[in-house]
Amino acid sequence: MNELLNLLKKNARETPENLAKMLGLSVDDVESQMAEYEKTGVIRAYQAIVNEEKLDASLVTTVIEVKVTPEREGGFDRIADHISQFQEVDSVFLMSGGFDLLLFIKGRTMHDAAGFVSEKLATMSGVTSTSTHFMMKTYKQNGILMHTGERDDRLKVSP
Repeated sequence: MNELLNLLKKNARETPENLAKMLGLSVDDVESQMAEYEKTGVIRAYQAIVNEEKLDASLVTTVIEVKVTPEREGGFDRIADHISQFQEVDSVFLMSGGFDLLLFIKGRTMHDAAGFVSEKLATMSGVTSTSTHFMMKTYKQNGILMHTGERDDRLKVSP
């Protein structure tokens, strides 16, 4: 992958001036390349990675494996696009293996997630089965450690 993209993935708030210094390019070259990536859709968005455990109103993240019947002339794309339109859905991936799609959804409670699966997802034409998992704790997300600080890795000694 392009080194500029690697730097932006690590810190999208880095200034074009700093990026230019790191890459040995001019600021104009960096800004031009970023604009081209945005225009062509290589860069889809800039986001902050939030440690939701630090917030008072943290959300429940649910991972759902979905088996679907592929459509003629559309394969998995049409149903994946339809699922992607639900506001609860954070991410959708086409997968190999026992399930076809992998979904990440967010809700206030496990009940919200269960309601999404039973009322919206499982009732969709083409969905043949689901398997739901609740994420309990996030240790690392998108290459970022969520729990940092001093750790004492020494063994505890008791009398």
